[in-house]
Amino acid sequence: MAKVAIVMGSDSDMPIMKKAAEFLDQMGIDFEMTIISAHREPDIFFEWAKGAKDRGVKVIIAGAGKAAHLPGMCAALFPMPVIGIPMKTSDLGGVDSLYSIVQMPSGIPVATVAINGGLNAGILAAKILATSDEALLEKLEAYSEEMKQSVVAKAEKLDKVGYKDYE
Repeated sequence: MAKVAIVMGSDSDMPIMKKAAEFLDQMGIDFEMTIISAHREPDIFFEWAKGAKDRGVKVIIAGAGKAAHLPGMCAALFPMPVIGIPMKTSDLGGVDSLYSIVQMPSGIPVATVAINGGLNAGILAAKILATSDEALLEKLEAYSEEMKQSVVAKAEKLDKVGYKDYE
C-alpha cells in the first residue's frame, strides 16, 4: 500500500513533482502518483482524496499553480498531513500559488514548501513517516551526512585550487 500520494493538477507540473517521487524511491517509500484537476473533475478528485486513507496513504504531496486549490482541498478531505508545492507560473512567478497554498483558514493546515520545491516535499514526507519508522530515520540521517560530506569536499576543493580555478 502506498504511504504517500503525489497529486498534481496538470502534467506540466511533472518536472517538479517527479523530484518528490525520486526522493521517495531513493528512501524506499511506496507511493502513488496521479494527475487530477480539482476544478475540471471535482467528482473524481473528491473520490480520490476521500479514499486516500483507506488506500493506506499517510501523507499527501499536492502540487498546484495559479489558484492552487488542490493542496487545500486535499487538506479539507484528508485527515492526515498534506504538503503543498506551489508551482512557478508565468503570470506571477508562483507567488500567486504560494499565497493560495500557505494562506489556509484555521483548522485546515497545509505544510508548504518553496515554489517548485518538489525535492523538499519528498524529504518532508519522509521525515513525517520517519517519526514512526526507525529504519527510515536511519536512511534520512545517512542522506543528511552525505549532504554534509558533499559540502565539506567542496570547501576542501576550494581551499586546494582557489576560486580562480574552481569549477
